Amino acid sequence: MFFLERSGFFAALLDTRPSSKSSPHCACRLCNRIFSPPSVPVGAPLKVCPQGYSCCTLEMEEKLSQQSHSDLKAPISQLNSNLQSTFKQRHSQFDQFFRELLDNAEHSLNDMFVRTYGLMYVHNAELFKHFFQELKRYYVSGSGAVNLDSMLSNFWEDLLERMFRLVNVQYEFSDAYMECVSRHTEQLKPFGDVPRKLRLQLTRAFVAARTFTRGLALMPEVVNKVSTVSASPSCVRAAMKMLYCPYCKGQVALKPCQNYCLNVMRGCLANQADLDTEWNNFLDAMLSLAERLEGPFNFESVMDPIDVKISEAIMNMQENSMQVSQKVFQGCGQPKPGNGFRSHRSVKESGFTGRFRPYSPDARPTTAAGTSLDRLTTDVKKRLKHAKKFWSTLPETVCAGERITSRDDCWNGTAKSRYESVVMGNGLANQVSNPDVEVDITKPDVVIRSQIAVLKEMTSWLKAAHSGNDISIDQDEDGSGGQESGSGCDSPSCEADRDIYFSIPPTPINPRVVKVVHQETTGGDRMAHGSMALALCGLTLALLAPHWR
Repeated sequence: MFFLERSGFFAALLDTRPSSKSSPHCACRLCNRIFSPPSVPVGAPLKVCPQGYSCCTLEMEEKLSQQSHSDLKAPISQLNSNLQSTFKQRHSQFDQFFRELLDNAEHSLNDMFVRTYGLMYVHNAELFKHFFQELKRYYVSGSGAVNLDSMLSNFWEDLLERMFRLVNVQYEFSDAYMECVSRHTEQLKPFGDVPRKLRLQLTRAFVAARTFTRGLALMPEVVNKVSTVSASPSCVRAAMKMLYCPYCKGQVALKPCQNYCLNVMRGCLANQADLDTEWNNFLDAMLSLAERLEGPFNFESVMDPIDVKISEAIMNMQENSMQVSQKVFQGCGQPKPGNGFRSHRSVKESGFTGRFRPYSPDARPTTAAGTSLDRLTTDVKKRLKHAKKFWSTLPETVCAGERITSRDDCWNGTAKSRYESVVMGNGLANQVSNPDVEVDITKPDVVIRSQIAVLKEMTSWLKAAHSGNDISIDQDEDGSGGQESGSGCDSPSCEADRDIYFSIPPTPINPRVVKVVHQETTGGDRMAHGSMALALCGLTLALLAPHWR
């Protein structure tokens, strides 16, 4: 895709190519059809092209130099544009997919809970609505806007408070009493192990999804910034010499030597090539995180059944409500009985069955993206691998095609002959002895260096996300930096707090768990306890009926 093909000026010249037997004077006459005033063979000294016989004047050489700047930029801009377009599209697909998964999960939970819990859910729907709003806000803005760990803890504490009041409606609870209950949510474990597992799954999946989409968004931004870097004057002169001096010599059909082109382009793109190391590190980190998205950090597998997981937690609370209440009464004190209770409504009238329907994957709504996360990830991994070494291979990509030649009878910068100079390596440091482009290796481009720093930072975020951590903001905001922090309190004050409310001897294995010691009971005792539990459940549901209507 050699850039001569993109020049309208070159197209005009190529249309007027002389035959191989044409004389230099004939070739110069062809130039008259391009330039005005007409050129004639002269021997006037030129600034760029070799001295001696020439079809060009100084004025023509200046125009050719300006044209060289456009011809140099065109193929590189096209390559950059293709790369930008590819990853803008992939970012849009992933972002749309993740957002719609969140929307679908929220709608699915709402539909399921309305059917399962009826008015009890409807009257508390704002709790779940806020839950999804915060998840969406974290996905968009990160831990600077939402501390995911704290948000999840608050959700379970709020849910416990509401359910605790419902299953103990015969009592009155002050705000201070409920604060005591909330403080010991971790110890009580009223929802079983669901909160811990869900926190771990959500944290990993959200951090991975959000960081990956940010990485996809960064790629077009970096390419766009690098595209603003202008060619140096020495680069433009070298390009003009390579592209147009054969025409000034009357050799319109003569192609540049391939190695000559490589030296010119490696000199012109020396700064861009220095991006390659961090660019490749960044792509490796993206590929590694993509593997996580396909496996343990799969956003789709976490969000799809989230309604079932939360419902399972609610069932755990209902089934263990008596034990939980007993622990609370022991640790926080016996609450005051409420006034004005009525129990004239039956369980049937309340409309609450207390069970949930089984999860059916076939009933799941599909995303507008029309695909699965695995399919999206498989596609983007191919694109990421293809983008590796993009900057260091730009010279080879530009210096390819039918407009250059690897044969010996080529334009070597001075004449039709073999190119003898050694081809330079990529990068700024390797251009110190470039024979065709003057490159100041002591002055690296500021824009390129800033983008190298941006890629380094993003790579560190990607590597942290690979471990389930979000370090994309300063850690002194909450001290966690996205670490898995939902398992409880580790400060010495937590021990004292536990002793005040729950006088349970600490155990060396897991002091945060409040264990219930089940004593052996006789058959009559078990029947009495079972009858009492059943009666209490019926009474609770009957008492709730006035609030549900």
